[in-house]
Amino acid sequence: MAEIVRMPKLSDTMTEGVIAKWHKKTGDTVKSGELLAEIETDKATMEFESFQDGVLLHIGVPEKGRVPVDALIAILGQKDEDIKALLQNSDTMPAKEMSVQQSEPSKDLAPQKSTDLPEGVELVRMPKLSDTMTEGTLSKWYKKPGETVKSGDLLADIQTDKATMEFESFQDGVLIYQGIQEGQSIPVNGILAILGKGHESVEALLASLENTSLSVKPESVKPSNTTQHTPALTSPQPASTHDKGVTSAVQNTSVRIKASPLARAMAKERGINLFQVKGSAAGGRIVKSDIDTYKGHSAEISRVESHTDEPLSSMRRTIARRLLESKNGAPHYYLTMEVDMEASMAARSSINALQETKISINDMLIKAVSMAIRKHPKVNVSWMGESMRYYQHIHIGMAVAVEDGLLVPVIRFADTKSYTEIAQESKLLGKKAKDKKLQPNDWEGNTFTISNLGMFGIHSFTSIINSPESCILSVGAIREVPVVKNGQIVPGQRLHLTLACDHRTVDGATGAAFLQTLKQFVEQPLTMFI
Repeated sequence: MAEIVRMPKLSDTMTEGVIAKWHKKTGDTVKSGELLAEIETDKATMEFESFQDGVLLHIGVPEKGRVPVDALIAILGQKDEDIKALLQNSDTMPAKEMSVQQSEPSKDLAPQKSTDLPEGVELVRMPKLSDTMTEGTLSKWYKKPGETVKSGDLLADIQTDKATMEFESFQDGVLIYQGIQEGQSIPVNGILAILGKGHESVEALLASLENTSLSVKPESVKPSNTTQHTPALTSPQPASTHDKGVTSAVQNTSVRIKASPLARAMAKERGINLFQVKGSAAGGRIVKSDIDTYKGHSAEISRVESHTDEPLSSMRRTIARRLLESKNGAPHYYLTMEVDMEASMAARSSINALQETKISINDMLIKAVSMAIRKHPKVNVSWMGESMRYYQHIHIGMAVAVEDGLLVPVIRFADTKSYTEIAQESKLLGKKAKDKKLQPNDWEGNTFTISNLGMFGIHSFTSIINSPESCILSVGAIREVPVVKNGQIVPGQRLHLTLACDHRTVDGATGAAFLQTLKQFVEQPLTMFI
């Protein structure tokens, strides 16, 4: 008997999915456990295996097609089986008859309908693109009011607290209204745009929405600076930038100028104000050749006082909120210790000479920290308000700087892994972080964090605890300094480690004892394996 395959709910925040690729075509035999398709969720592209045997009788969604969770995506059954009745009734089939079982989509994120909306009018809302996202910033519009939009067309770029993502339209229509301008933010589920047939009265439509639950309050829209803006009915107008000595036409702009990174660097070096340069690339984007051929008075412009207010990205806004909460909520104290790195550096050289996978000092520190935690489990703890939670597992977070902030992927069960395993995992996670391809399982669950700024030549520094953890270790640069050995001044390799602790959970003596053991393991790497 034919069975329906529905769009699965592959993450806790997923309300819809995109078929990135079909691995079977109509008429193919499918076995339970075989790869059926690749599905893009709100977090990643995941492989989707069949849960039953049969012949693929129907594909309900083409590649790149987007449908809600629980919607029909395929039908499996016997060869030449009649599925007309199944197709006719698929939209109203109760959940208990689904061939793929999953929970219902979150109701507060489900598409909202209203009888107040004229026929053909659809509200486009700010999607929830990550598990921690509460609002989104409209980075770029790809469509202007009056333009036709097809389902699957790229509508906008949206900045979340973790990445900038492309947002495609779910339906066909004409873009008749943009709810926010580029650089502005609204809460998840706020009105992003309205699609219609093109002849509707936008003013009348907005007036009717003000009296319904579908409307979004003006104060929930966050502008890119202190100037308040009324949502535009045409292309977004840039906000203000103060620029003394520049023409008045420029004084009413604050939108980021479209320019390549190289063009920006060249303009800064030559004292060229990009507002004065006409871009020759698509969309008026300024490129290297535009800077090379610019004939303006760069020397005079370089003496102009100016500033530009750039809106916060969602990632930067989230970092600011969480770190402020941690700094104000957890009573920090700091312990610093100097460590002799000669034995660890020698061990690293010997190991790297014997194998293809190269390990770093940071990989060795992750191992040493995890082994020291095993000796001092009281630093592997979280403050829970009415209790303290001690973790038996050791998951080490490693802070990774990315273009717009900081991400902390996690080395799980680090104490059970070898130097080589940690090196391979840290390289993979570091690349995924920089490429903005981390999945929730990559950044959740850390019990202790390491932040290393040694590669920037920083001797020592203090870090803010990554709540709800109780400790974070700051690692500086290894320096060649004069040291005293056996009464003689000789060159030595030294490293400063600074441990930040939450005094509610980790007492000073506990943190100091942990650092002593860590120092021993780093200065004598073999002792951690005894």
